[in-house]
Amino acid sequence: MKKILVGKVVSAKASKTLRVDIERRFPHAKYGKIVRARTVCHVHDEEEQAGEGDLVEIVEAQPRSKTKRWDLVRVVKKADDVSVEAASAVVDSE
Repeated sequence: MKKILVGKVVSAKASKTLRVDIERRFPHAKYGKIVRARTVCHVHDEEEQAGEGDLVEIVEAQPRSKTKRWDLVRVVKKADDVSVEAASAVVDSE
């Protein structure tokens, strides 16, 4: 069985490669406080369909490079696309 994880795209700058953060929360072994940790996965996106901020589902795959060992399954939720240029255009028009 291959692992399937859901995470947030933090970088989509490289061609056909995404950097996805998988965040998890768990109680500390000794003190019991809830601790947050994250794992960074480099994901192959053949059709370049995901963008920065998207929530994506990824699956384990054979290694494609030194760090890339995951494939994109689907985009679960698209990010709210509010770019800096669009925000500045609204401010300039007022």
